[in-house]
Amino acid sequence: MPDQLGNRAVVLGGSLAGLLAADVLADVYAEVLVVDRDELAGVAGHRRGVPHGRHAHGLVARGQQILEKRFPGLMTDLEDAGVQPGDFSGDIRWYFNGMRLRPAQTGLLSVPCTRPVIERLIRDRVEELRNVRFLEQHDIVGLETTPDASRVTGVRVQPRDGSSGPEILPADLVVDTTGRGSRTPAWLEELGYARPAEDRVKVDLAYTTRHYRVPRDPFGSDIAIMAAATPSHPRGAFYYRLPGGDGRVELSLTGVLGDHPPTDPEGFLEFVRSLPVPEIYESIREAEPIDDPVMFRFPASVRRRYERLTRFPEGLLVMGDAVCSFNPVYAQGMAVAAIESRVLADQLSRSPVPPAREFFQAISRQIDSPWDFAAVADLGYAGVEGRRTPRVRMINSYVARLQRAAVHDESLTNALMRVAGLVDEPTALLRPGRVLRTLRHAGRRSPAPAPLAVARD
Repeated sequence: MPDQLGNRAVVLGGSLAGLLAADVLADVYAEVLVVDRDELAGVAGHRRGVPHGRHAHGLVARGQQILEKRFPGLMTDLEDAGVQPGDFSGDIRWYFNGMRLRPAQTGLLSVPCTRPVIERLIRDRVEELRNVRFLEQHDIVGLETTPDASRVTGVRVQPRDGSSGPEILPADLVVDTTGRGSRTPAWLEELGYARPAEDRVKVDLAYTTRHYRVPRDPFGSDIAIMAAATPSHPRGAFYYRLPGGDGRVELSLTGVLGDHPPTDPEGFLEFVRSLPVPEIYESIREAEPIDDPVMFRFPASVRRRYERLTRFPEGLLVMGDAVCSFNPVYAQGMAVAAIESRVLADQLSRSPVPPAREFFQAISRQIDSPWDFAAVADLGYAGVEGRRTPRVRMINSYVARLQRAAVHDESLTNALMRVAGLVDEPTALLRPGRVLRTLRHAGRRSPAPAPLAVARD
């Protein structure tokens, strides 16, 4: 650990982005204080402050690479916890438009897991750092600043149980990782600054998740079955084993534009039967339900354009979902948080209080590709509001062709997964050789989904 250059940094929010921020700040600051409204220490289950934590999560390839480098042995810890990483394509049954993509060994790891498991393992690593401390079950009341509001000097917090009044936590640097509900835009306005502009893509998405104990293993050597939602088949599913090896599985259904998977057991099962991938229904129709279906609604992807602000107080940064919250079906959130933590580490190597404008511009460049990938894909749904330029229409038409062609060509599956895993830029799909392969295969007749017995074999 290098010599610390700052006295104290305060991280607002103890979710994944906050833990990653605290980890890199600990290399620079004598003390890092993580403030959260929930109880954190020793918590292995779902937290109220992470409402989407009850639903399917996946750590895509780029995120896995960054986290394993930052926390050596993390994949081993996940496997010890019963999580089964696997090849992003070769070990996952991917269905687009009801057709299975031709499997390809990409060499990229994907980690289908529950959010509490990966969050707990990373929190355990961060808690081991001698200069990191957690302040749990505290509300964040507001920011402390210099008289002219040019610099943030700390935060005001208060115990949730009302046992005492507000307390000021002085800080050289405050990092807001409180997610979609971040109050930084409102605090800026109160301090006389402009709020950041927002880009929104309204998808009106819902996840509904239920857990089962299945009598027969539907996965075989695969780690998951993914029915990707597309404009032609807008209902989707994420289906994988739960740790423990006792036949428990997690099934998260997705629906957009108000077509939400029901939370009553009969409606949930009927929604499963409507999927263009019959093997999921065949697997759970006689399975033992462990709990009732639970829904999480996601109205819109939101990107706050902090990089466009011309004035911003020193000593305050924002990252994670508080800057950009992605449509969760693309599984980009955890990976982008990991990418942003690398940007933070790079900025801290030059100054213990990175200039906000430089930091926001740097993370904006990292957000551009995953945001464009998801936003353009969402605009493929006719009911999603937004401007559809000729470029957007061309890309969505081409990607639909590429998905059909990937049913026959594993190199196109590989290309698609490298982009989805945030390893390659979306423009990689437009390389001449891939365009030619897409055109060659896209018109071929595609096979129907394999019967359950064949798929299991």
